[in-house]
Amino acid sequence: MSLVHSESPASYRRRSATPMTPEMSKILPYVTDKTISRHLGSYGRSVDLGHAKNYYNPATRTVYSRYQPNDWSLSNSNNFTLSEKERSFAERLRADAWRAVKETDVRTRNRQTDVTKRLGERVQDIAFWKSQLNNEISAMDIEMENLREYKRICEKALGDTANPLHISEECLLNREQRQGIDLVNDDVERSLIKEIQAIKKCQSKLKKVLEDAHIQLKMNRAAQHALEIDAKDKDHAQVLDDRMQQLRNTSAGVGYVPGIENIDNTITIPESWARYTQENIARSQKERANSERIRGEIDCALRQCANEMWNNFNAVNNAFNLRIRETTDARNKLQAHLQKVNIIFSFSGSQSCLCYPHLGLSKIRIRSVAQTRLDERTRRINVELCNDPVMKTLQREISEIRESVRILKERLKSSELSLARLVKAKSTLEHDISVKENSLKIDASYCMGMRKGFPMDPKVGAIFQMPIC
Repeated sequence: MSLVHSESPASYRRRSATPMTPEMSKILPYVTDKTISRHLGSYGRSVDLGHAKNYYNPATRTVYSRYQPNDWSLSNSNNFTLSEKERSFAERLRADAWRAVKETDVRTRNRQTDVTKRLGERVQDIAFWKSQLNNEISAMDIEMENLREYKRICEKALGDTANPLHISEECLLNREQRQGIDLVNDDVERSLIKEIQAIKKCQSKLKKVLEDAHIQLKMNRAAQHALEIDAKDKDHAQVLDDRMQQLRNTSAGVGYVPGIENIDNTITIPESWARYTQENIARSQKERANSERIRGEIDCALRQCANEMWNNFNAVNNAFNLRIRETTDARNKLQAHLQKVNIIFSFSGSQSCLCYPHLGLSKIRIRSVAQTRLDERTRRINVELCNDPVMKTLQREISEIRESVRILKERLKSSELSLARLVKAKSTLEHDISVKENSLKIDASYCMGMRKGFPMDPKVGAIFQMPIC
């Protein structure tokens, strides 16, 4: 009894701050110092045996107190009863404690098994989402590589458009060297201007899709970076939870961390945890879809530009060929006319230089003969000065010769004027022929020399071939 009363409440171990489960609280008795004191209260105090009587001891010559035999028997009986009750209480308490220990051990092991199972499930969940993340990362890697390849091809195609543009501009500059009447705003010039505008439009279109591809690559990389961070975090969590799943009571590194159950540094719940990964994957899938759309736009832009540039190239070449044929025909006709003019010029020149002076000289001599005859006949005398037919004939002859000389002079003057006009026409034809020759040289030699073949090979050029994914 003295031991029971001598123990202080501080000698008992305090309960953990972790609350008991409802099942444990129903089964285990709630034992404290007060309940034990209450239980032992009726037995722990000494039994009231009455007052001891005083007796004189003649041997020691002192007075001392003594109990009665009945008190002694009653005390022994009370002690026997108290001992029996305490032993029975101790047996019950030991049985309850043993049962509580066994039940607690079973529940603790079950709880530990359940935690291990949940850790395994958590590891499986992490592994599943990590595999989904890794698959999406791999898919994004492939998509980014494809987009880079399309971007490289588009950049190459954009660079390839510089040569056709340079050729068209050179053709326009060369055709500025045409002369005279050949400086016309013909179909060739209009087609060249249209071709230059089409090439510049294609360049603008390619630059736009290149800028979109550049921005999309950044968006893809940002989405992939988020996936990589999430996968890295999940890999770390998987390793940690897998190690915790394998942890046993006998494992090394097991330690007592007081109050750890009261620390909560979590920032997500299972729903938000799964939703975070789903959002990362959905973001990556959305960016991949945008990337595929941009690749389609690049493909479409390249093919449209190739077809448009090819059609304009053929249209300009056809206009050049038609213009060259027209210029050649005009030159040939001019040369034919020049040949005719040369023939007439040579004939008219010789006739004017030889025939008209000879005829004029002969007429003058004939007129002189007639005048001499008429003059000599004026020397007749008397009645012989007769206005006979001879005189009339001579007078008429002189008049006719004078008229003939006048007519010949007029014809000579007209011939000289005609010859001058022929010279001018010949000069005009020769100049026009030289102009046509210059135009043919520019169009046929310079321009068509640069446009013999399409500047971008349609079989191997980047603008015509796209990778098949």
